[in-house]
Amino acid sequence: MTEDTMTIGQMCRCFGVTPRALRFYEQKELLSPIREGQNRYYTPRDRARLKLILRGKRFGFSLAEIRELLELYRLGDGQVTQLSATLQSAERHRADLIAKRDELATAIGELEAQMDVIRQMLAERSQSRRAAE
Repeated sequence: MTEDTMTIGQMCRCFGVTPRALRFYEQKELLSPIREGQNRYYTPRDRARLKLILRGKRFGFSLAEIRELLELYRLGDGQVTQLSATLQSAERHRADLIAKRDELATAIGELEAQMDVIRQMLAERSQSRRAAE
């Protein structure tokens, strides 16, 4: 192929993904490598899209949301629509992540309080056992 394309193995090493993941993204029409027989060659466009896919997944975006946002690039409006839609989605996901973080912080606080109660009960019982011996 050309110097700016990558094989599936190179993509896997570069992005820390499996060949299965790349084929899955291809099946979902998120990536469209050049096919030559059984070989796949990924272009700079595919690499940029994979970077966005992985970032979107890390932020909690669904593959359907990621696909919609990636497709907005084709509108040819200088990415204004794509960037606006991405910002709106990011704001929603940020709010969700903050709510989850707050729920986790509350749960952790409650768990730590319960652990303190258990530690106190163990200390009291250990002290009672020693006194009885």
